[in-house]
Amino acid sequence: VQLQASGGGLVQAGGSLRLSCVASGRTSSSRFMGWFRQTPEKEREFVATIEWSSGYTGYGDSVKGRFTISRDKSKSTMYLQMNDLKPDDTAMYYCAATGGRTIYSQRSEVNAYDFWGQGTLVTVSS
Repeated sequence: VQLQASGGGLVQAGGSLRLSCVASGRTSSSRFMGWFRQTPEKEREFVATIEWSSGYTGYGDSVKGRFTISRDKSKSTMYLQMNDLKPDDTAMYYCAATGGRTIYSQRSEVNAYDFWGQGTLVTVSS
């Protein structure tokens, strides 16, 4: 599975951005797709996940109520709509996909994801 993320940029606090992640290759073998973020000071952090077949979603506590993950199966594309952005949301955002055997309780764990995109930078100014 190959992943290509896009949509990052510079935005003022309170603004919005939508990230996209296009998947190619054996996408049918992935159970979950997700978004993670990382800064130089912190470890990679779980942001949101979606079960590709059902559309069930999950979110990290810091983004609940502000971010929405979705997917368009016909386009093999996952999205992250980010609203009410804060300076603390500044990070490199990565999209990722698991294998087919990942269990539900692992869906927010970095180590559960086998395939990673190149990252797209989001910068939120105060």
